[in-house]
This record gives sequence, C-alpha cells and structure tokens, in this order.
Amino acid sequence: VRVARGGEVLAPNAPSDYVQCIDVRDVANFIVSCLEQRTTGIYNADGPQAGLTIGRLLETSKQVAKSDATFVWVPTAFLEAQKVRPWSDMPVWVPLTGDEAGGGQVSVKAAVAKGLTHRPLADTVRDTLAYVDTWPAERKAKLKAGLSPEREKEVLGAWKAKA
Repeated sequence: VRVARGGEVLAPNAPSDYVQCIDVRDVANFIVSCLEQRTTGIYNADGPQAGLTIGRLLETSKQVAKSDATFVWVPTAFLEAQKVRPWSDMPVWVPLTGDEAGGGQVSVKAAVAKGLTHRPLADTVRDTLAYVDTWPAERKAKLKAGLSPEREKEVLGAWKAKA
C-alpha cells in the first residue's frame, strides 16, 4: 500500500535483506490440507523457500501498482536511532542482527513436503491492493502497520540531513 502511493519510500537497510511473508490464503489451504490428510506436527508455514528479499518485495509491489516509487535504503542502525520499529513500522522486515538474525530464512521445507504451496508474489500484492481499495477512506488513512506519511517524511529528512 505504501509503495503504491509512490514518491520516496523509506526502505529498511538493504535490498538484499531476506524476509518471509505468506498470503493468508496459502496458509488456509495448507491448514485444510493438513486436516484432510490428518497431518500433524509443527511446521513453519511461511515462505517462500526460494529466498525473498525486501528489495524484490518492494520492486514487485512497485511493478504491480504501476508506481513511481523510489526507494531510499537506510541502514538498520539509523532506523534504530530514529526509533523505527521492525515489523510494525517497517512491515515484513526484521533486522539481520540480534535475536531476530536469520528470521527471514527459516526453512519451510517440512511444510512444503506436506503440501504447502505459495502463490506468486505479484498475485498477493495485486489482490492485497484490490482488497484495500474496498476499504472506506478513513480506514485507508489510518493503517495499522507502517509509518504515517508524516513520520516517514521526518525520518527521510533526518537521513538526508545526515548525508
């Protein structure tokens, strides 16, 4: 949704950082399949296994939305100093350091072996944007995740002033 708005987009750390996200419809299909097959166990039902980077996620979002977005990649340390929180302020992304290091590369092989599938990322982005388009204007104006436009502008301004 943020990338679709276009303009300068605050992007976390580096385009090569791994992230994991999954379309809820793929999770639902996996759960139903497990129930039908009487599959039990503990599975990481995230993905995709192939290795999704934040750069690919943002670029795919830009292409699908036909956006003019430009990404301003800002290092983790600066984001932390600005009190930009991973996951909530920067949806999907977590730093590659500390307790969360490697979180974007947790294996989903066991779930895939039991039937987990992942639809193309572009489909998820397209369908998410179409879904958000059905929301009333007041809900779209106050998203529950991501930085507000004002806060994003503030952090980008601080980054540019530092450079």
